[in-house]
Amino acid sequence: MADNTANNTQSSGGNGAMAFILGGVVVALGVLGYIVFAGGDLLPASGGDDVTITIDGGAGAAEEAAGALEGAATAVEEAVTPAGD
Repeated sequence: MADNTANNTQSSGGNGAMAFILGGVVVALGVLGYIVFAGGDLLPASGGDDVTITIDGGAGAAEEAAGALEGAATAVEEAVTPAGD
């Protein structure tokens, strides 16, 4: 009796290019959708208002933060330094 064996080996090399093109289309549609649904607020209007931000008491907070960082650095230094040194 004869054995009927079929060698069905197919390679699909075109799927990588198709995935790349489809990915580009998805990204383009996402960007287009963002532009459409942003309502035209993407670019600032010409002659827009100036914004001034003032932080009162910032110097004291900066000094406290610097002191805390120095304390943390000292603690780490003491933890890392061997007891015999």
